[in-house]
Parts: sequence; C-alpha cells; structure tokens
Amino acid sequence: MNAIASTLEPIVGDSNIYTWENLDPSWQERIKPAIAPDTLPKAIVYPSTPEQLAQVIALAHCQNYHLLSCGKGSKLGWGGIGKDIDVVVSTKHLNQIIDHAVGDLTVTVEAGVKIADLQDILAKTGHFIALDPAYPQEATIGGIIATADSGSLRQRYGGVRDMLLGISFVRSDGQIAKAGGRVVKNVAGYDLMKLFTGSYGTLGIITQATFRLYPIPEASASMVLTGEMDGIASAVKTVLASALTPTALDLLSPKLVTELGIGQDMGLMVRFQSVADSVKEQCARIQSIAEQLGLRNSFYSNEDDTTLWESLANSIRKSGQASTIVCKIGVLPTSAAKTLNTLESLGGLGVIHVRSGLGKVWFESQTVSLDVIKTMRSYCESQQGFLTILEAPITLKQELDIWGYQGNGLELMRAIKRKFDPENVLNSGRFIGKI
Repeated sequence: MNAIASTLEPIVGDSNIYTWENLDPSWQERIKPAIAPDTLPKAIVYPSTPEQLAQVIALAHCQNYHLLSCGKGSKLGWGGIGKDIDVVVSTKHLNQIIDHAVGDLTVTVEAGVKIADLQDILAKTGHFIALDPAYPQEATIGGIIATADSGSLRQRYGGVRDMLLGISFVRSDGQIAKAGGRVVKNVAGYDLMKLFTGSYGTLGIITQATFRLYPIPEASASMVLTGEMDGIASAVKTVLASALTPTALDLLSPKLVTELGIGQDMGLMVRFQSVADSVKEQCARIQSIAEQLGLRNSFYSNEDDTTLWESLANSIRKSGQASTIVCKIGVLPTSAAKTLNTLESLGGLGVIHVRSGLGKVWFESQTVSLDVIKTMRSYCESQQGFLTILEAPITLKQELDIWGYQGNGLELMRAIKRKFDPENVLNSGRFIGKI
C-alpha cells in the first residue's frame, strides 16, 4: 500500500480503500475520462459515514491532497479533466434514507442513494421525485445534484434546483455544514442548494439532500407528432401558447425518430400525466393540432406509453458509449426546431426539452471532426445558447475547451471557489475555466 493509502486506511478501514493497481477494472474505466492520463490516483476510498468523509477531506486539506469526488461514477466522464488527482472519494456507501415525511411530501436521503432505488421505495406510498436523469440505474443523488442532471420532466416540474429543499455537505477543510431544511416552506440559511447544483463537486462534497415530492399521477398517455420542421415548430408554438399542461414536451431530431422506430422526419413527443379524463382530453387536443398542421400523429397509453419514454431514455443512455461524443446544449425554445435541423445536417442526433431549451446531442466520434463540434457550438451561441461537451475521448477534451463559456461570470465563479476551497482540494480543473 502506498503512502497516501496508508494515511487514509485508519479512517475508512482496509476494506474500503484501494490502490489503483487493485481497483476493479470497470471502476478504472469510469475514472480515466476524468483525469489526465499521466496522473493516476494513488488511492480510491469509500467512506461509510459523513464523519468518515469529513475526516478524509480534513486529512486531504492538511496534506495538500487533491480529491476527485463521485458516487457510482456514472457521470465521471462529464466535466473537465481533473488536475493532479491523488485520491478518488466515492460516496456510494452513504446510501441511507434518513426521513420520508409522507404527509409533508419530502424525503431526506444520503448522497450515495441511487435514484432508481429511491423511486421504487417512494412508489410504495404513491410518491416520486420529479427527476429523470441519465443512467437512472446507476446515478446517485449526489451526482445528480453535482451535474444538475434532470430530464424530460423539467417541462412540468422544473430542474434539480427546483426540487431541492436542503443539503448537508463537507467543506474543503473537513467541516460538516448544511443549508436549507426538510420542509417545503423553508427560509433557513443561505440558498446554497442552487449554488451547489451543477457545481461538479468543486465547492464541497454533498452528504445528504432533502427533496420535495409529488403524488404519482393517476393516468399517463403520450402523443407523437412527426413531420417537416416548419410544421413541428408550429405545433410547439401552439402547445406553448395553449392552456395544455404536458408533463414532458420533447423535440427529437429525424435520425433519433428513425432510431426509435416511431416515424420519420422531425418528431415531437408530448406526454400528459393527470386524472384520466384530463389526459384523454388533452391528447385529443394534440391530435387536433396535428391534423390542422398536416402532421402524422400516434397515440400511446398504458404500457406503450411507458415503453416509449423508456426507449428514449435508452437511446440517450446508449449515446454514452466510448465511441460517442455527447454534448449538452441550450438554445432559445423558439429556435429548438431549427437547432435540431442544423444538428441533422451535421450528422448528429439529439433531443431538446422545449420549455427550457436544454437538451442532449451526440455524434459518432469516429466520423465527426472537431470542426463539426465547433460549428454546432457556434450555431447554439448564435441562438443565445451554448454547447458543453459532456462525454468524449480524452484526446478531444485536451484539444477543445469542453465548456465553451462565453459569459461574464468567470471571475465571480473563481472568487466563490476561493471562498469555499482556497487550497483547491476538491475536483480541481473540472469546472468552467478549469476551476
């Protein structure tokens, strides 16, 4: 055991610490995209309690170790390349449900709880968290918050920061802190929940989180519209201007529509979840809109509806293969259809959540050039948006700024990083501007 591992072993125990050489190869493959190829970590530790995690970080602070934090590692490939990483810290053993306040519609869980497991437990009381992130079978609560990864449900419920009521976290000096609380009407402390959401673990390592819950809807059904870009864009405009209340409203590129086997041309998936009569009436309204615009339309309900959205999630999940470049984009909702049309011309596939204008696009890395990625980024920026590279071969990440940040907040971000982590202990180099 190397010197760094030896200093950590008394804290977590020998069964919860590994050197790189004796780490499971599957974990090695998850870690490699997050670090420079010539700087392999000396140790990987799995604290079992928040107190153990705090001790690990306190020791790292004193010894000037650089830490890379994660849960199950499903999104370690996202973000920048970590600088001089000495130790990988996983919160996957912090996996307890602390409190489920059924009457208050809230739940408090540790950061290592997997979202799929939590949804199964909540379903027994008729509740769910309105988040549908990538890789739900592996994604942990801490990782979902750190990457601000939600999904199609943000059309109705908003993003991660809208679900989050409180957090506990370990500071870069090893002290445990918290913000927010466990009730919906909470005003205690600073709103660090929004600051930590999407910070990629650069400000602190989350140990617990409290979320608002929602009742599972009585009925669910979807309409899929396909056709030419102008017709689909008109349908989007009509739906957004109407009194309809879709749970999800996703635009799909033509190649993705074909891959899912739900038609050809550009697609619009509209999902309603409410009482049965409301779902039926709103789907009929979407059908009427499609017929007026000359769009093909299909109705999905019950198991077919579930399978439809699972197929979309599976396509997005399969995009995260080693041979694929996955990007997160954001554009004005009104330009979403034209953005997917541009994507199609460049050989990519993608989906955009209409309400927010956020989405994911992907290209085969073996056939796409850097110029194609730059062209797509330039187009998104021309639509007052952005393109961030999530997953890509390490060589591409070294050649291209994965964030492409053009805003004026970089100095403010760096100042916040210095306040929270002056010694650069946590996830150094992983955030915008190599923060």
